[in-house]
Amino acid sequence: MAVKWTGGHSSSVLCLNVNTEGLVASGAEGGELTLWDGGGTPAGQLQLPKADDVTSVVFSPQCPTRLYASHGETISLLDVRSLKEPIEHFHVNEEEINCLAVNETDSFLAAADDSGAIKIMDLEKKKVSRSLRHSNICSSVVFRPQRPQSLVSCGLDMQVMLWNLQKARPLWTTNLQECETDGPQSAGQFFNPPLAHSLSVASCGNIFGCGAQDGKVRIFRVTGSKFEQELEFQGHSLGVSQVLFIPEAYWLLTGGNDGKILLWDVSNDVGKQQKSPAKSLQRRKAQAPASTRKNGKLTKVASDEQARILPKLTIEHGEKVNWILCTETKGSKRVLVADQSSSVSLYLLAEL
Repeated sequence: MAVKWTGGHSSSVLCLNVNTEGLVASGAEGGELTLWDGGGTPAGQLQLPKADDVTSVVFSPQCPTRLYASHGETISLLDVRSLKEPIEHFHVNEEEINCLAVNETDSFLAAADDSGAIKIMDLEKKKVSRSLRHSNICSSVVFRPQRPQSLVSCGLDMQVMLWNLQKARPLWTTNLQECETDGPQSAGQFFNPPLAHSLSVASCGNIFGCGAQDGKVRIFRVTGSKFEQELEFQGHSLGVSQVLFIPEAYWLLTGGNDGKILLWDVSNDVGKQQKSPAKSLQRRKAQAPASTRKNGKLTKVASDEQARILPKLTIEHGEKVNWILCTETKGSKRVLVADQSSSVSLYLLAEL
């Protein structure tokens, strides 16, 4: 059973983040922003201007008291020690922001919006240093650990892109619709295209997961300036709204529009290959049947591989998942879930 964190919001909670000291921030519809202590008690609340929905919150990796929040087309910088008026506002996006990300060195902030733009802010100079773009709504953007100049993004154009901040064009792009495992466009796929909703990069920085509207989760490996699909599996009956790698592991949490939260262990499939990813990819290509080769690249995953990967844990949450977060307190891992309600749900992951 979930423990409910209540009293922080009056409307649907849309996003969550945690700082290095265990303080949790949540953003909700109507401009509501709340801070929570580790026990689930509200530690601060703020109503942001214009009452625009708070769509993303992210703490500075270097300074745990600095919190960035997106609401409408605005990014606000807040000091959690005194949650009053924002310290600064940044207006760099022209449409509603869907996702914020800050790199490990706290030098760049990325803001992805409904126009498909990803505005990269130089946080020292406080100005836009680069503007990247998808052809449709950009739903998720995330910097890669240990690589402060590198990030991945995805959107409703079904594109997943790898970027380097020194270039305006993506280093590599994959269209999820072209990576289907069941051959040509299936009937179900036609009505349920793989619009990409969420991304998460593992701690190693080379493995990342993507959740899409077709209910599938795809795992990719970055090798140099490109990436290739390693795995594909399905456990949700509706769109996958959230994916999250648990820190320091190849355990992946997924949340869906079907109200389920699933825990996957992909360590046997990706962990063994960490030492020499390039060689392992060549080996996989050599072993792959002819039907999985396309232009010399491994683009399809065998159907028996899909069937082999099953969730280690299923949580019947019951509500459409808006955001998932993993925190650790006294050695126990906890999953926090934001959904259509005004509360935050907490689950313990005892078996990890």
